[in-house]
Amino acid sequence: MAEDEQSLPGFLRSSLQSAGQQLAEARRAYENAKHTARTDLPLAEDGQARIVCRRYAERRAVKIDEDGQPDCFDVEHPDCRGCVEDVRAGTVETWEPEESG
Repeated sequence: MAEDEQSLPGFLRSSLQSAGQQLAEARRAYENAKHTARTDLPLAEDGQARIVCRRYAERRAVKIDEDGQPDCFDVEHPDCRGCVEDVRAGTVETWEPEESG
């Protein structure tokens, strides 16, 4: 082992580099998970996601932003906050259109 690596500054530099790499990997994984959750949602013809609103218990077609928030999101309402968590986790309730026949 080199003398520089045995010193406290060398150890700290090495530890900080490792922590930075781990943080970058975690960020990439988080962004990939958000993107995957959004792309797995069923979409209406206009590209809006078909989700079931937790607050009003109704089917909605809404835009989902890059942070996984539907355009009807209300930060003050606990059902809306739960909906965003579900969208991000990929567990939000969705719906498919009725087939006419």
